[in-house]
Amino acid sequence: MNINRELIEKFYGGLDERSQEALDAAAERVVAAKKRGGKVAVVTGSGPNLHEGVTTLIAELIEKGIVDGVTPSSAVVNHEMGGALDRVKMCGAAQFGLDEDKMPRGNVFEFTDMSDGELAELAKEMILDDELLAKRHSAEGHMVIKAAANMAYPMGLRTERLAEEIHSLCRQSGLPFETVAGWGCDRRTMLGSGAAKNVPVLVTIPQLVGGGHVGLAVGDSIPIAERSRRIAAMLGSADVIIESAVALTQEIHDGPFETYTGHGIWSWWQGQPVYSLKDKSLIRFDLDENLRRAQDLQKSSAMIQEAIDKGLPKTKISKIPFRMEMSAFARHEGSLPVIGDIGMIWPVFATKIADALGIELEFMSYKQETEEGRAMREWIVENVRPLDRAEMLKKYREWQAQNR
Repeated sequence: MNINRELIEKFYGGLDERSQEALDAAAERVVAAKKRGGKVAVVTGSGPNLHEGVTTLIAELIEKGIVDGVTPSSAVVNHEMGGALDRVKMCGAAQFGLDEDKMPRGNVFEFTDMSDGELAELAKEMILDDELLAKRHSAEGHMVIKAAANMAYPMGLRTERLAEEIHSLCRQSGLPFETVAGWGCDRRTMLGSGAAKNVPVLVTIPQLVGGGHVGLAVGDSIPIAERSRRIAAMLGSADVIIESAVALTQEIHDGPFETYTGHGIWSWWQGQPVYSLKDKSLIRFDLDENLRRAQDLQKSSAMIQEAIDKGLPKTKISKIPFRMEMSAFARHEGSLPVIGDIGMIWPVFATKIADALGIELEFMSYKQETEEGRAMREWIVENVRPLDRAEMLKKYREWQAQNR
């Protein structure tokens, strides 16, 4: 994929001056960390991260050795199992005699855009409703690109059933859902690249329930305590933690084993392994200007820390809506808020890092409203394939043979 540097420069120019400065500093911190052999972890939500191609770009950064760990949502796991993005036909459900009370808002039923050959392969794995599929061609509807393997038939149902099968394998082996699923996922997904490169990809505790049965299976695959410990090991080893359009990050990076914010003090007291956010870089890509305002208040008057020290509510003290992720972030000396559209921030960020490290990227994300962004989304639909069940089971058998 060609990289449009002129457009990426326009993205950079579209950020305000403070975001430009913060983005420059963020890239420099990542480059410095990688040059000294340090690690970078990414905490990502779903939604725009998928639609803007950010999750696919992060997979590329895993492949190139820039990103060393990812904590996504279970919804991202669901969508990456389906290939990140796919094309679906959205139809009125009444055309198929389906129970309208059980249909999503708007009485919509979706079909995954699949060739006869792809459906024939899928029929070897699950029973398909051929009568329903035959009706999709003549039904009134429109095509749209959206997050994959969600509500469209048959791939949405396939992902739900795969989740149950993968959950069974996890209970037999003690492995996280993300590891087993990753063995069959396309390497242009975070799951697939992480599994191939032995880079941890683990859903965060606050983002466990999502993506239908995938979220349930992810949550049940290993105990919460073990998941917390694994995520703590990932974040504890990272020099730089990047948060991309994700909520509830205080509960993610503070966690029950982190001591600098105080939440892990009793784990330490009782002799358990802990880690500290002190001296780490917390970089956040976000549209909420209040995040930067909260940090400004802390820097100018130590207001946020003062409120905490006095046991006072931070929202009333600061006079701004106070999201949970603002607290530790605003008080942390190594925090860098980059306010702007992640569809603009990530391509600038990735290009700066790759150029400084002498790395050539083979994929680039773009803001989806641009011509390049639309072409990128089409490329993902055509090239990032759904989970290969046969390959996943092959890798699982190999793992079992090695760990008997």
